[in-house]
Amino acid sequence: MAASNEFYAQRTDKSYNFDMTEFDQPLNFQSFDNQPTVPPNYDYNYGNTNTGLSSFYDPNAYNNNPYGQNDVYQATNVGAGSEFDDEPPLLEELGINPSHIFQKTLAVLNPMRGADQQILQDTDMAGPLVFCLALGSFLLLSGKVTFSYIYGIGVMGCIAFYCLLTLMAPQSNVTFGAVVSVLGYCLLPMVVLSGINVLVTIQGTIGLIIAGICILWCSLSASKLFVTAYSMDHQQVLIAYPCALLYGVFALITIF
Repeated sequence: MAASNEFYAQRTDKSYNFDMTEFDQPLNFQSFDNQPTVPPNYDYNYGNTNTGLSSFYDPNAYNNNPYGQNDVYQATNVGAGSEFDDEPPLLEELGINPSHIFQKTLAVLNPMRGADQQILQDTDMAGPLVFCLALGSFLLLSGKVTFSYIYGIGVMGCIAFYCLLTLMAPQSNVTFGAVVSVLGYCLLPMVVLSGINVLVTIQGTIGLIIAGICILWCSLSASKLFVTAYSMDHQQVLIAYPCALLYGVFALITIF
């Protein structure tokens, strides 16, 4: 109890001793009263440049950029937009014109229908390639692998017709691509004949009649397109005969 009384007596005693007995050296504090007081200028670092916090609140801050970064960005965007806007469509870059394909197909389906001369002189290979693949596919479904025959006979026929039309045309504007395009589009009736052969056999009398109609259809369409394309007036019969021979070979491949 005596120890606790002494502890409380020390706590109640409010006299404190701040003397530093171990460190006798006095503490010397320097005074800076003689130094010039300059107020801080926060606008000095950011006033002459546009990279401070003021640029976040000033919408015109980046327009006055001395380095021209905004101008370069705008020029890049304008140039890129105009470049993509001036580019032609992808089908046109590949040489595929759906409008010309549709008009040529209609001209083949209706030989009496007129067609534009400029369209017929176009070297469009998309339609002939599709029709050749369709003919070979239908013959493949019939159990006949004739892709090599189709392309071989087609190339030989195109070369022969190119030589023939070069001699017969009054103007020397016959191109091999246009000849291939016309002969390929006029192969459409043979594609129809091969599709019929998948469903019903055409080796009988009715089949031969249908094959004859398709040959006449192909030759009439091809001769009409050649006459219109190269202004060969009164020469359609002369062109229709070799056309009938060429498409007759395709008909024989389809039937037998």
